[in-house]
Amino acid sequence: MTTTPVIVVGAGPTGLLLAGDLAAAGVPVTLVEKRPHRISNLSRAFVLHARTLEQLDARALADELEAIGRPLDRLDLFGRLSLDLTALPTRFRHVLVLPQYEVEKVLERRAAENGVDFRHETEVTGLSQDADGVTVAVRGADGRPGSLRGSYVVGADGMRSAVRRAVGLPFPGRSVIRSVVLADVRLAEPPETLLTVAAAGDAFAFLAPFGDGYHRVICWRRGREEADDAPVGLDEVKEITRLALGRDYGMHDARWTSRFHSDERQAPAYRVGRVLLAGDAAHVHSPAGGQGMNTGLQDAANLSWKLARVVTGHAPEALLDTYQAERHPVGKAVLRSSGGIVRLAMAGRPWTLALRTALVTLLGACAPLRRLVTGQVTGIGYRYRAPRGAHRLVGSRVPDVALAGGGRLYEALRGGRFVLLTPDAREVAPERAARLTAARWASGRRTAVLVRPDGYVAWAADTADPAAIEAALATHVG
Repeated sequence: MTTTPVIVVGAGPTGLLLAGDLAAAGVPVTLVEKRPHRISNLSRAFVLHARTLEQLDARALADELEAIGRPLDRLDLFGRLSLDLTALPTRFRHVLVLPQYEVEKVLERRAAENGVDFRHETEVTGLSQDADGVTVAVRGADGRPGSLRGSYVVGADGMRSAVRRAVGLPFPGRSVIRSVVLADVRLAEPPETLLTVAAAGDAFAFLAPFGDGYHRVICWRRGREEADDAPVGLDEVKEITRLALGRDYGMHDARWTSRFHSDERQAPAYRVGRVLLAGDAAHVHSPAGGQGMNTGLQDAANLSWKLARVVTGHAPEALLDTYQAERHPVGKAVLRSSGGIVRLAMAGRPWTLALRTALVTLLGACAPLRRLVTGQVTGIGYRYRAPRGAHRLVGSRVPDVALAGGGRLYEALRGGRFVLLTPDAREVAPERAARLTAARWASGRRTAVLVRPDGYVAWAADTADPAAIEAALATHVG
């Protein structure tokens, strides 16, 4: 039996970020993945939103991905509903268009560099937990059974999560839309926009580039209810695309086609004892708005620093309960927003078409509502519930503020530490140096703010009182 502090199941973006964070914090990690070790040229997701880019910036990865992706400062959701991203309060005033596998390459490299123990072609067949840890039953490529033992297990193994099933968690919800057609094709005529999306009549279509000459097509036609395993021909893809977009852009040379159904589901709990869920293992929803991969990566960013501190003895196990308290409401909100987008995009009845028209008009006229929708889709607008009596800033996302002496907050977060922002210089006690960075505001601000490793406010005060700061550090940093 192999023993390790944390076992992460699933080497998609969520599992890779989580495992890489833990390993970078000095926590040994075993990453279990039933697929062979290869990065596919197929992709489920195509965009990174602003909040995810901020989290990647805090890991010194955003600039590398920005160099290979293509920014888009306006996100079209359907018809005339378009979100202008140029006013976002962030360094990343755009969505970054690039395939999921490019994100996985970068995250896998980082995880490997930090010493993650990869176990590919290893399938989880069950698990049991006790007061001291979790035993995971696995089966290797040769079919032989084995066991892994960890203090904690995180299931990041997708919609059909073996970890979720093993702890007996239900996955309530339903299928929102059936017989969605996927195809990766070449186009004889390039689209006018980087991302192309439209709905017309009974059809919907979306086009996104891979960057290698191929485009992903996602399309759907009302009334066509085929099983997921029904074959997909290029003629069907072209027909639906013409109905939705008015042309098929000369599609040819399809290298892959498929058909799927889109579900809306969420586990009632993200933690059962020493077992936690993240990403699609915890929640799935429609691809509308491109929020799936982004929500999973933000789950990982929330959980990793908490799990690292519990495992290393710098925080009580109760800290893990805040993962459920903070991320479950976000997952629920993403289900609502993506579900609303897809239902309005595929509206067919007169009253739903009228509702869509009214919503577009309202968003165009109401700036606060427009900011709310943009903040939800990009992740910038979410904040976590603060304890009763806490400062008004607690739980809010901290922008990438400038620091005295040069530098930015998200550069200071790259060590995976808390960052204490004060108006005057402060020394960090040696016993906290591995977990805390002290910095000064570049502005004349007089508040004191303790920023969590994931870029949210852990504690704040309107004055930099030394006794209050020390109490906050003892509580949050340990």
